[in-house]
Amino acid sequence: MPLVVIFLVALWAACMYFGFLYVFPIVCALTVVGATLTGAAHYHLRAGRVLLPATAGGLSPALPATAGERRDPVFRHYLFGQAGPDWWRIVSFAVPALWGTVRTVVGTLTRWLMSNVQGFFLLPVWLAVVVGTGVALIPLAAAATAVAGAYALVCGAGLLLWAASALLVRGVEGVFMLARRILQTCPHPQCYARFALPEYACPTCGERHRRLVPNRDGAFRHVCRCGTRLPTAIVLGRFRLQSYCPECDRALPHRIGRARIEPLPFVGGPDAGKTTFMVLAVNALNGVVKDARGRAGFVVRGDEVAFSRLRRELRLGKVSKTTTQAPSATMVDITLPGAKPRSGNRILYLFDPSGEGFTGAAQVEAMSYLTHGEAMLIVVDPFALPDVQRSLSDAERKVLKDAGVVLSPEDPSDTFQRVRNELAARADGGRQKRVAVVVTKADLLRRTAIGRDAAELPGWFDGVGLGNMVRELARTAGEVRYLASGLPADTAAIGRLVAWLTGLPVTERPAAANGTALRAVDADGFGSVDGDAPGPVGADRPEAVDADASGDTGGDNTGGGHPADKEELTMTDLRRPWSPGKRSPGVAPLSYRLFRWTLFAASLFLCAATLTLLVIRAWAILSGVTVY
Repeated sequence: MPLVVIFLVALWAACMYFGFLYVFPIVCALTVVGATLTGAAHYHLRAGRVLLPATAGGLSPALPATAGERRDPVFRHYLFGQAGPDWWRIVSFAVPALWGTVRTVVGTLTRWLMSNVQGFFLLPVWLAVVVGTGVALIPLAAAATAVAGAYALVCGAGLLLWAASALLVRGVEGVFMLARRILQTCPHPQCYARFALPEYACPTCGERHRRLVPNRDGAFRHVCRCGTRLPTAIVLGRFRLQSYCPECDRALPHRIGRARIEPLPFVGGPDAGKTTFMVLAVNALNGVVKDARGRAGFVVRGDEVAFSRLRRELRLGKVSKTTTQAPSATMVDITLPGAKPRSGNRILYLFDPSGEGFTGAAQVEAMSYLTHGEAMLIVVDPFALPDVQRSLSDAERKVLKDAGVVLSPEDPSDTFQRVRNELAARADGGRQKRVAVVVTKADLLRRTAIGRDAAELPGWFDGVGLGNMVRELARTAGEVRYLASGLPADTAAIGRLVAWLTGLPVTERPAAANGTALRAVDADGFGSVDGDAPGPVGADRPEAVDADASGDTGGDNTGGGHPADKEELTMTDLRRPWSPGKRSPGVAPLSYRLFRWTLFAASLFLCAATLTLLVIRAWAILSGVTVY
């Protein structure tokens, strides 16, 4: 019996000696390698399941903003909305899986090797596995550091690229808006708001986007909840989307933000002829733009229909009276080829309220659009001036009555003063860059004794009680021009006047000699006559009078310029609407896919490189070779 014990003890000692001398290092090294590769494989298998699929769902679903969140219905930029959840989801999958594998392997080997008496002889093997598993934490930590470095590198580079792109786009857009002096306002009544950024509708699902600018939702594009990619700046095509006022939620004109909005209020009392002159002005401006090989069109169908009706009424000599005190702007979109971008594009807002809207301070105050622009058109009814009314003889009154002229009790000087008081509330004191003063019914006026020299504007105003208006305009306006408008309508002169008033760079040609005078007066009150006025207008032909009793009509427009019925203005969309492109439902945004694939590739590469370097270093140490 003692011999058996001695033999077993000797055998155990030999097993321990040779086991720890030869088996332990080999098994321990193999365990380290196996555990390290197993850990790396666990991580990258889980990472691949999270990062490689192109779908928005999966183990780490990419979710856009929900209806309850107070931000746009878009996917947040990957680095701000998805990178963190992806990382956490990978770690939460990989670490428990790796720990479970270690427990299973160690537990199984313990049962196999150490459960019976053979455990006394296989102790070096079991201990090698346990020690190797523990030592494997060192290369696994290095591999984890490499993976974290890959994430930090990709995310850091992505953040720098995002910041640079966002700043670049914002800077370019700011310079663009400043160079073109972009003004954005609402054309709708009870609003007339001025704003920096409209709302934009997704062309696919119609969802509204209030902050479609370079931000944490994306630098160049935002991805709508439906998957449509939307441009974040005017210079990237944002103007091609349908826009809405952020205050009243109503539609805005096409190309807003790309073309400057030019509000042009028509100021005048009751029956001054504002509507008639606006029809003439739109027709004349259309002709001027066509001659310059430009394009012009109404923004909405309703304006086209309304102007078609007004043109027909104008040809019949009776234009319907405006009854709305808070009008919706008539919007005309204009672009000129070869013109400077700053001045060759305009969206005109033509405001034509009823004359009664200017008879009280409260009504004028409600016209908040008066404070937005830098141009204004004042329509003066000469027969509303008290001095002119008092000077009329009975015969002249009869002629005017037969022509349908109503002597308005509203003094144009009072109308101007109310508007001036409203403009004075502005930060700049209501200074206007360009003001046009149009005297309507000039052909009828020249048939009266007091109006025979009415072509000498603005000097004629001094004798009829409007001298203070002339001097006030000379003081507060950068440039003032005067036009006497009668029959037949000089559409060339009207077209040049409106083009100048709205800042359009069209070539001015001499005015037709039909009795229309156009004066340009600078801020000091000195001016030069652009056209001559050789004699009375319309004295030898019947007059057609509109419901405003302006005496202005399109007639056959034989007074020079562009015929009213020549290529009449119609609705035109001067932009190319945004095309959402083809998209597959359920696919994650392109930026998500690119970032995820880059993260997976970078982590795989750096992990493999780190483990390779560790193997080379360990082999060098074991073999005694110095590695630099």
